[in-house]
Amino acid sequence: MNVPRPWSARAWLDTAHVMTGLPVAVVLGVLTLVLAVVPPGLRRGLPAFTRVQRSRFAAFQGAHIPRIGEPGGWRVASTWRQLGYHLLSPAVSAVGALLVGGGWGGALVGLSAFAQPRLQPPPLVFEFNLRDPVVVGVYTAVGAVLLLAAPVLARGMAALDLAVAHMLLGPSRSELDRRIETLTESRAGVIDAADAERRRIERDLHDGAQQRLVSLAMNLGLARATLTDLPEPARQAIAQAHEEAKQALKELRDFVRGLHPAVLNDQGLDAALSGVAARAPFPVRLRVRIDRRPTPTIEAVAFFVVSEALTNIAKHATASLAEIIVTRQGERLLVRVHDDGRGGATLDAGTGLRGLAQRVGAVDGVFRLTSPPGGPTTIEVELPCE
Repeated sequence: MNVPRPWSARAWLDTAHVMTGLPVAVVLGVLTLVLAVVPPGLRRGLPAFTRVQRSRFAAFQGAHIPRIGEPGGWRVASTWRQLGYHLLSPAVSAVGALLVGGGWGGALVGLSAFAQPRLQPPPLVFEFNLRDPVVVGVYTAVGAVLLLAAPVLARGMAALDLAVAHMLLGPSRSELDRRIETLTESRAGVIDAADAERRRIERDLHDGAQQRLVSLAMNLGLARATLTDLPEPARQAIAQAHEEAKQALKELRDFVRGLHPAVLNDQGLDAALSGVAARAPFPVRLRVRIDRRPTPTIEAVAFFVVSEALTNIAKHATASLAEIIVTRQGERLLVRVHDDGRGGATLDAGTGLRGLAQRVGAVDGVFRLTSPPGGPTTIEVELPCE
């Protein structure tokens, strides 16, 4: 625990938290006892009392206490925890206010002892002779010690109050575990749904727009080859339209392949990565050793990691050789992409690596990047196959 200085903002915020906590806790505790004779009213009032305390912790401590959720009945443990806090809080706040107030008050009295004879005309009525330098020295020393101790007391009591609040006003460990499990399942569902939607779009484009473009390019090519007796402007227009159609078809194929390659679904990672490696503008060594195929979502993530990594190598690395190794060890799929380029790659360099790291993290994978200046660069990814 950092010890705040007596004149720091942290010391005064802690003091304000402890001192305001007593009247707030007393009022809420009395209301809790009064409403106890009307259980339905108490059950509805507890969430409001809890919001007041949460706002106090947020204002003075900058602490966020997670919400428990909608108010529950008396069989819900969170209701009893809130009730326990509002009944216990007055006692904790009273002890804190006594210690902290006594600390600051004692420091004020001790440090101002030398001024007492000047502030009060004789006779000076006090148990100790404040005109005695020894007595004044003792008072001043005790006041200095209390001045240093008061912020520590305030910090400690505020931390104690916050710990009790987290325990009783926030969700329990089992509730947090259930939330995490629910979020994990929902995230996995969203990822699977997004991957399925990409596959659907790929099929629709392949079976629809791509086939029409193929037909258009073939018809224009046929017209270009057979209609040789047309005027020169007409033949140039047909030739230009033919070239544009072929370019549009190429771009659409590249887009569909990047969206979700059909070969990945049909033949798996080995075949899909072989196609990516063959299209790279530099030599690529590829080794894939997978005894059992992972889920389609994990396959898609691994494919896009390799595809984007090779794209980055071509754009930024000026490498002469790249190596891709994909293996499965138990329930983990390991992907390693290595190149002999100039290195210096980072997640924040605008190369798309941050997007890869986020995609890997979305399926609870691990993304590691090693790229010292001068190279080489290695990307290592671990993906769960469960």
